Amino acid sequence: MERSFSEALKHRRTYYSITNQSPISDQEIECIVNMTVRHVPSAFNSQTTRVVQDALKKIVPAEAFAKTEEKIDHSFACGYGTVLFFEDQKVVKGLQEAFPSYQDNFPGWSLQTSAMHQLAIWVMLEDVGFGASLQHYNPLIDDEVRRAWNLPGHWHLIAEMPFGLPVTKPGEKEFQPLEERVRVFK
Repeated sequence: MERSFSEALKHRRTYYSITNQSPISDQEIECIVNMTVRHVPSAFNSQTTRVVQDALKKIVPAEAFAKTEEKIDHSFACGYGTVLFFEDQKVVKGLQEAFPSYQDNFPGWSLQTSAMHQLAIWVMLEDVGFGASLQHYNPLIDDEVRRAWNLPGHWHLIAEMPFGLPVTKPGEKEFQPLEERVRVFK
C-alpha cells in the first residue's frame, strides 16, 4: 500500500478507535521503527531520540486516567501496540557542554528531532494500514514506564503513539486558510 510521501502525509490522520490486529508482521513494524530511528536527521547528528515499542496497556492502568478512561479503553487498551518516544537528556546535556554557544538551542533541537521521528513513524504506520494517534500522558506515566522497561532516568518521555487497525474513519479535518499560514516572497 505504498504511496508517495505527499499522499501518505495527506492520508495520515488521528484514529482513536483501533483494534488489536495488525495488517503486517511484528518484524515489519520493527523495520519501520528501526529505519526511522536510523535515518531521521538530528541537529549535530546527535541522535537523541530513543524509542520503545510495546503494548502500553500492559503497564498503565486505566484508573490512572479517570477523565480519559474511554479514550484509553479505545486507544491504548484496544490497540495492537504503542510506540513510546523519548529524548536522551544525557546526550542533550553533553552537547550543551561541548558547544556552549549553542547550549540554549539543544533542548529545542532535541524536541524537533523527536517530532520528526513521530511524524515519520506515524505516516509509515498509516501507509501500511494502521490507525494511530499521538498521545501525551506524561508526566503521569513516566515513572511507571521507566519501571516497566527498566529505562534510564535520563530518557525523557515525549509522546505515546498507540496503533492498531482502525475501527472507524476519522472525522473531517478542518484547515485554516493557507494565506494566513504561509507567506511566499519572490
